[in-house]
Amino acid sequence: MSDDQLDPAKSVIAKAGGVDAVVSMTGNHISRVYRWMRPKDKGGTGGVIPHRSASSILRHAKASGLPITEADFFPSNSERESA
Repeated sequence: MSDDQLDPAKSVIAKAGGVDAVVSMTGNHISRVYRWMRPKDKGGTGGVIPHRSASSILRHAKASGLPITEADFFPSNSERESA
C-alpha cells in the first residue's frame, strides 16, 4: 500500500490481511475497497469504510481472531486535529 492512502481504511485493510482479504470478507469489488483509501477529492471516501462493510470486517475479524476492533474504524486524535 502506498503512503498516500488514507487511514483508518489503510490500517484496517492491512490488519485484515490486505485488499484481497477484505474483498472476500465484504463481497465488495476490489475497486470499491481501494476507493476507501483515496481522498474525497479523488473519488474516494477519505479513509472511511462504509458501515455495512465495516460490520462485515468486524464479524470476520472476531470469528478469525484478527486484531481489529471497533476503534480501528475511527481516525486517531492526531488525524482529526490535522484535518
